[in-house]
Amino acid sequence: MTTSTPERARLSAPGGPPPAPAGSARHGIGFWTVAVAFLIAMAFSTVPTPLYPLYEARDGFSTFMVTVVFAVYAVGVTVSLVLAGHVSDWAGRRRILLAALFLELVAAVLFLTSSALPMLLVARFVTGLGVGMLTATATAHLHELHAAHRPGAPAQRFEIVSTAANIGGLGVGPLVAGFLAQYVGAPLRVPYVVFAVLLVVVMAALALAPETVQAPPVRPRYRPQRVSADHGDRAGYVAAAAAAFSSFAVFGLFTSIAAGFVGHTLGHPSRALAGVVVCAVFGGAALAQTLTHRLPPRAKMTLGLLAEAVGFLTLVVGMHTVDLATFLTGGVVAGVGAGLLFKAAVGTVVAMAAPARRSEALASLFLIAYLGLSLPAVGIGVATLSFSATTAMTWFAGLLLLLLSLVAVLGRRSPGGGPARLTRGRRSSRA
Repeated sequence: MTTSTPERARLSAPGGPPPAPAGSARHGIGFWTVAVAFLIAMAFSTVPTPLYPLYEARDGFSTFMVTVVFAVYAVGVTVSLVLAGHVSDWAGRRRILLAALFLELVAAVLFLTSSALPMLLVARFVTGLGVGMLTATATAHLHELHAAHRPGAPAQRFEIVSTAANIGGLGVGPLVAGFLAQYVGAPLRVPYVVFAVLLVVVMAALALAPETVQAPPVRPRYRPQRVSADHGDRAGYVAAAAAAFSSFAVFGLFTSIAAGFVGHTLGHPSRALAGVVVCAVFGGAALAQTLTHRLPPRAKMTLGLLAEAVGFLTLVVGMHTVDLATFLTGGVVAGVGAGLLFKAAVGTVVAMAAPARRSEALASLFLIAYLGLSLPAVGIGVATLSFSATTAMTWFAGLLLLLLSLVAVLGRRSPGGGPARLTRGRRSSRA
């Protein structure tokens, strides 16, 4: 569930075998191969979303325990981002992508081996490790393959495809798993079998894709990704971090416990419907990011703040009135806001960070975002041990509104102008 600023292509780096000539058909085929692999891997990461109520019913899990299982996934992503998210810069994009897909395949096998709680925790952690390795690497690989296949062409195709594969994939997983669970036998096995087969197929195809990073003559000394929040404009950075936290809080809610809310609180236990609800939220986020790529970051931030606030309030109203249509509408609008808010946060951090420290700045942003993915969901799970789901969500909506207000205030107080800084920088560079 991450987006990443593409790293500069290293097609002319010394050492290693010579790459395919720029503009070759291999790069075009490789581009779409990586895009499909990216989509399937991200889809697999959200396969359990509509299945959690089945685990709850069969093994007596509480909503709190579901959020713990989900939080373990976020821990795996965070660990992997810090330890391996940057390794493809010298180890090669294809090699790291294959390793990430292999971890996803291992997780699928673990899901199939046992559905006991300890195995679910291990499987989700391994899934997180794979996703943490995959997201930045796949995004950089897509950027480099696009640049090699279409030298000098605008990056619009890359931006649309990478967004669709990343955020769109997160929505495809629950949709496919929900329909399989609803209309095919063995609902806790068949979705994992299907995605295990897909992962094997894309791994075989990816092995033939062109590499875009050549091994350096001297391998750099390994160190974990540096993490830093000191990038000059503290108010602007804190605003961006808070925006990332709040946007991922919405994503975390829908990929952990929303299916249970739809089934238990709203009285619609259909697994297919749960998948459609989650897919609609992520689809809205992906579509909003794609359609607003020309908007300046300040406009994205403002629109994202409003949409997430209005959407989440509408969602809570749907829970109080036990109305599925209102709940779904609120979820989609909140998803649109979360997608815009996170994209604006990334753009703001990229603009304020010095090029040599951009990876550090983004690593910190992603770490904070993944805290947003897990902590609020776990907090709601804890609250449901003593209160109704509707009450817990109402309190969460109040806290979310306070956080969004903080983002708006800090953005205005930022000495660098917050999100507007990126826009001014671009204009001045063209002058």
